[in-house]
Amino acid sequence: MFSELVSNAMESSGQGMIGVSLIAVYFVLIVATAFIRIVKSDGHH
Repeated sequence: MFSELVSNAMESSGQGMIGVSLIAVYFVLIVATAFIRIVKSDGHH
């Protein structure tokens, strides 16, 4: 799925690249937030 986004972005305009970059950043933020919450919850035990 992610490779399709990247390949489509390479073929599309600059706006497409910006869109894919924002999606990637958003995804990383979600994963990082979830990871931090897991680590913090483990620390409370």
